[in-house]
Amino acid sequence: MSTTAPPHTRWGLTLATAVGSAAVVAVVLLAFLWPSVTSRVHNLPVVVSGSGPAETALHAQLEKAGVFAISPADNRAAAIAAVEARDAYGAFVVAPDGSGVDVLTASAASPVVVQIMNQAAAGISQGMAQQAAAGQAARVQAALASGRLSAMASALQPVPAPKVTVTDVAPLNKQDPRGTGLALLGLPLAMGGMIGGVLISLVVTGFRRRLAAAGAYGVAGGLGLVGILQGWFGILSGPYLLNALAMGLGLFAIAITIVGLESLLGKPGIPVGAVLTMFIGNPISSLTSPLEFLPWHWGEIGQWFVPGATGTLLRDLSYFPNAAQGVHWLVLAAWSAAGIALAILGRHRNEEAVHLPSTLDASGHDTSGHDGGARHGADLSAASA
Repeated sequence: MSTTAPPHTRWGLTLATAVGSAAVVAVVLLAFLWPSVTSRVHNLPVVVSGSGPAETALHAQLEKAGVFAISPADNRAAAIAAVEARDAYGAFVVAPDGSGVDVLTASAASPVVVQIMNQAAAGISQGMAQQAAAGQAARVQAALASGRLSAMASALQPVPAPKVTVTDVAPLNKQDPRGTGLALLGLPLAMGGMIGGVLISLVVTGFRRRLAAAGAYGVAGGLGLVGILQGWFGILSGPYLLNALAMGLGLFAIAITIVGLESLLGKPGIPVGAVLTMFIGNPISSLTSPLEFLPWHWGEIGQWFVPGATGTLLRDLSYFPNAAQGVHWLVLAAWSAAGIALAILGRHRNEEAVHLPSTLDASGHDTSGHDGGARHGADLSAASA
């Protein structure tokens, strides 16, 4: 028995496949490296509280650094409230007598910014020490010029060194002191949502069954992942069920978007959903560094994708309960609604139209095949449910 060998692939298609695969790898590499390579430290929101020459000198020193976007605060309590509401990454509070500065940080907001704030605190301490030494030298010269022993003795009295303290008003959990768990949260979230969406698209048929599967996946995934992150590793804090709701809604939003795209576009819809989630939403989610570090407005745009909204929401629920959280819930709800809408459109697109009867024979029997078409349409409707 002879067998015919399959025809060889054309050379053009062979080379196109190789070049296309290399291009895909390049895009993947660019998607993950671009945010880190192009990020730079700038426009970090901070507040400054105080008055007098010490506050003026501090304000000038911070502006000269070119790193911070500075806003005023009435007092220390107002500065702390701004940090806790995530209106600022930190604060500089000048003592009423100008003798020192209290640097307020929030490691739960960004450990990277805490390092920058600590460097700024060291610079402030050095600058205040130099100003104090220069002031004492000026007083000694004035005493020498006056020739009065009492003035010289007073000028030679040791001046207390200016005090610069650093206070972390929103510290990370002891189990995650460097914030590594929060920084890596986006990847399992994006991959988890993709896995659920792909499996449901390939295994489950029927609109209502797919919707139920995505909902059950979101509930189980939210409870399970938060159970690991909060109950086991101690990365998250706050109310467990609320964290689980945020995580589950993020997983559901990604999964149902992929399911909806597959319902509308067929199998090509799966990679479209994967690109939206993994190669666009995740790299600009700003979970590893502040959104201000990304060029242009990509950091703000990243908060309108599921990974960014979910990661920021979980951070706020855990460490910043006073922060505005409504917009993140709305983003997740909007993606979920969009995925459901795509699935509905795909369902109707795939339904076969039911033909109305057009002709009857002399005996009154339908010759248009309406009964069979109606039964076939009913079967399709039942299957799609």
